[in-house]
Amino acid sequence: MSMGQHGDEPTVGQLVANASKDLSSLVRSEVELAKTELKKTAIAAGTGAGMFAAAAFLALLAVILLCIAAAYGLVAAGLHPAIAFLIVAGAFLLIGAVLVLIGIRMLKSAKGPERTIETSKESVEALKSIGKGHEEHAALPEPGVQDQPGVRAEPGVPR
Repeated sequence: MSMGQHGDEPTVGQLVANASKDLSSLVRSEVELAKTELKKTAIAAGTGAGMFAAAAFLALLAVILLCIAAAYGLVAAGLHPAIAFLIVAGAFLLIGAVLVLIGIRMLKSAKGPERTIETSKESVEALKSIGKGHEEHAALPEPGVQDQPGVRAEPGVPR
């Protein structure tokens, strides 16, 4: 660090320059640390996802083997092999149909973001009226605040 006019104290300009260098060095080191941490996190997440995929594949193989075992169990109970395999396949088709019906019912009950759509339309209308020069509708609706019937929103006045 160089000295100022008196020889023992740095000038304000030198202090600002040193602080700027220290700050940029700190920011660079923080960015480098974040990159290192994110790389380790991404590797761990990728490895975990790979493990889940392998487990799902093995579970699928197990389900297939259990289906075959169930069919052979029916064969051991005295049924013809073709009928035993058709019974197991029919059971899975029935379970699949029930899951489809439940899924359809759940999808029909799902609703969109109604309040967000409504407030977005209000905001667009307010912006359009501002663009046309109408000052009476210049106040944008506050997020999450519903208009009350009979109450007019005044600019700058909280509701």
